[in-house]
Amino acid sequence: MGQLMTLALRGVLVVLLAGAACLQGVLIWLLVAGSPDAALASVRTPVFLIVVAGAAAAEVVLFCVWRLVTMVRRGTVFSLGAFRYVHIVIGAFVAAALLVCALGAVLAPGEAVAPGIVLMLGGVVVAVLGVALVVLVLRMLLAQAVARDIEAARMRAELAEVI
Repeated sequence: MGQLMTLALRGVLVVLLAGAACLQGVLIWLLVAGSPDAALASVRTPVFLIVVAGAAAAEVVLFCVWRLVTMVRRGTVFSLGAFRYVHIVIGAFVAAALLVCALGAVLAPGEAVAPGIVLMLGGVVVAVLGVALVVLVLRMLLAQAVARDIEAARMRAELAEVI
């Protein structure tokens, strides 16, 4: 990965992290300020807490991607240390899917939102779980690459002994 690409990716990650932090701040401020809408008053607190927790899950993913980019730049991504960050990313995506599911469960009863919104949240749950599965497949590819890298290092050491 080139220096320019690494710098561009880090710039995007910083913007996304700042956006998630601003979202959390605004939502916490709105939670404290309250809402005059009586229909949403009963679900206001759970919805805001779920969205803030979802933003935190996104921040965790962004931090782990930052660490993996750092490992790529250093040439150490094909090591056992990379698995820790990949596992955290998978867990964050699963947590985000559970949070979206909880949001749908909170919004489903009553007349606060249209039933189509709850159905769309179900689709988002499936999509986020799909992303978690894609990351799991990429984790398996990383495991194969690490195993091959370890095997290549062993074979180079054997070859060096023979020579």
